[in-house]
Amino acid sequence: MGSYSSNYLRLLSFTKQLTSHVNHGRHDQALSLFHHIHSSLSLDPFVFPLALKSCAALRRPHLGASIHALALKASLLSNPFIACALVDMYGKCGSFFSARQVFDEIPERTVVVWNAMISVYTHSSNVAKALELFERMDVMPNASTFNSIIAGLAGLEDGSFKAILFYRQMQDSGLRPNLITLLALLPSCVGIASLNLIKEIHGYSVRNDIDPHPQLRSGLVEAYGRCGCLENAHRIFQSMKERDVVAWSSLISAYALHGEAETALKIFAQMELANVRPDGITFLGILKACSHAGLADEARMYFSRMRNFYGVEVTSDHYSALVDVLSRAGKLYEAYEVIKQMPVKVTAKAWGALLGACRTYGEVDLAEIAGRALFEIEPENAANFVLLGRIYASAGRHEEAQRMRREMDERGVKAAPGSSWVIYQNSC
Repeated sequence: MGSYSSNYLRLLSFTKQLTSHVNHGRHDQALSLFHHIHSSLSLDPFVFPLALKSCAALRRPHLGASIHALALKASLLSNPFIACALVDMYGKCGSFFSARQVFDEIPERTVVVWNAMISVYTHSSNVAKALELFERMDVMPNASTFNSIIAGLAGLEDGSFKAILFYRQMQDSGLRPNLITLLALLPSCVGIASLNLIKEIHGYSVRNDIDPHPQLRSGLVEAYGRCGCLENAHRIFQSMKERDVVAWSSLISAYALHGEAETALKIFAQMELANVRPDGITFLGILKACSHAGLADEARMYFSRMRNFYGVEVTSDHYSALVDVLSRAGKLYEAYEVIKQMPVKVTAKAWGALLGACRTYGEVDLAEIAGRALFEIEPENAANFVLLGRIYASAGRHEEAQRMRREMDERGVKAAPGSSWVIYQNSC
């Protein structure tokens, strides 16, 4: 009896340690401890999901498969928590076939197990498979089931309407949307610019006391702002007791998007006074505000401040935004210098901003450089060929314009409907 009690207390102590390691992201230590427990004691079912979570975090499917074999040997696969952890681990490690194999072999599948497999599919952008599985469920779906699919649909290019329909289906089935549901749904409301649905979500969150959650309020600030309802965005922002970087950035981006650069920059100044450290998204909003207002010098100043004062990592999006500001302001060669000195990959956004401005300012030589770069980056995009062709035509260089047309035909690039070349005939 004493030996059993002693082993039980040791296992309890180890399990607490293991939980602490996993919860604090010390996954290597967690797996070392799991190995130690396995070699010295009989394993408790509770330790398996913890070890599998660490395998998932470290992307170690082979180690996960070894733990899977131990669970199988101990006849523990009927435990829904272990089954879920296995499905989740294989899914996060990209072994979708293994995840599905485990799922198919589970004798009694609870809703939690179904949700784990559906979540694997939605996180890997295989929403069709998730929906197929949803239709085959032999247990009642719960809010988490719907949340996974709503989030998956919202992430698709044409999924906004489908996500909203799924939300309606959730309501019709008598399930109550929760914070996760509303956060998953907001991008779809923005995707179809449905101000009424944003107001519906906002009202529901107030009535059900979900509204105070800072993540939801930040999401509502962004959603209202993106749909042009700046007054509501500002009102929610003002009602927030604690405003994190997400809330500030959402409000700045909202004003920037709708051309209210002065207000966006004032809000940024208030953010600095409030000692909230801006991040990359904040500065993206600031650069876009400068772009709409033609504030090239200010954009350079903020860009420098981002790097040198705040030490924020500069991405290709930031460079593209700076190129856009300079291009719109007519500083085409400055924009080109920024592109040449970019330490990150130059994207189609940056070259596209320069090419568009070349048309506005009639700059043919730079247009050629930008156009050629775009043909390499996105060879199927007819708009670049058409735009360069128009720039040639506007400059009276009709032979080059016709050459663009021939080059498109040779490459098999089809112009989108409405991209007429009639301009060349009229100009001739």
